[in-house]
Amino acid sequence: MREAPLLVSVRGAADIVLLQRHLPGCAIREITALAPADPELASRAEVLVLRSGHQLDAERLAEWPRLRHVIRAGSGLDGIDVPGLAARGVTVHRNPEPAADAVAEWALAALLALARRIPYGHAALLRGQHAKQHCLAPPLSRTRAAIWGAGPVGRACAKALAPHVAEIAFAARRGLPDTTPSRPASELPAWADAHVVALPLTEENRGAFGTAFLGAARERHPLLLCVGRLGTLDLPACLRALADGGLGGLALDPVEEADLPLWPAEDISGPLNLIATPHIGAQRHDVRALLDRWVATTAAGVLAGAARSAS
Repeated sequence: MREAPLLVSVRGAADIVLLQRHLPGCAIREITALAPADPELASRAEVLVLRSGHQLDAERLAEWPRLRHVIRAGSGLDGIDVPGLAARGVTVHRNPEPAADAVAEWALAALLALARRIPYGHAALLRGQHAKQHCLAPPLSRTRAAIWGAGPVGRACAKALAPHVAEIAFAARRGLPDTTPSRPASELPAWADAHVVALPLTEENRGAFGTAFLGAARERHPLLLCVGRLGTLDLPACLRALADGGLGGLALDPVEEADLPLWPAEDISGPLNLIATPHIGAQRHDVRALLDRWVATTAAGVLAGAARSAS
């Protein structure tokens, strides 16, 4: 008799009660992190449910010999060795669409806050300073916004921001529909007043928003918002530019626990027009409920298929 299949979920990636309801014949275990792996669980697991901020590379994959499916409750695949998984016969399932509108909502809130210098005024008040004179800002309606990344999140951000800004342009790339407003990436630093970074963390994109970008954009003192992956920014360079006026504002959402501390306390010498949040872009009740249902039905489907193959 075949033993009950084992599904392992990283905490926060799925609703365990809902999984138990959908998978009555499956053993379900929750772990706090992939490393260090529990040898007993890793050796038996057939399905692994992940969220952002966890690494599943070739070395770690070797610890999970029976793994057949990885379910990613979200969009980003950085940290997951997709070719390595495919070579091992492991299928990756992900659902990038549900969170896009919620992330775009965060981007709009952050853009409005930065444009009106609300974080700066708040930070100054916490230091006992009344900085009204430093919070004078141009109207958002005159802002040109550049969108870096045309995936579900980038497109949703453009849709959310469009009614509030003067003009939007995506960084041009191959495959972008002709009807999508775009400009060459090399032109955007000198053109845009705000930049929304919605890029995956690839080697090409790692640290792309650093010294060269900041130098090219400096005359516009732009607002910079990161809704993709934190590693696409050279964070120390961005903080220096924010402190010396090269950036007009900085908003960071994809901050994982592993990213802490973001910067040494001594790097913050005064109030800054800065927002940092713990990857809450998709943390909305409706999105979480939809993704939890999707994880449960996806897991039920793959395990039902495995059971048919084994019979």
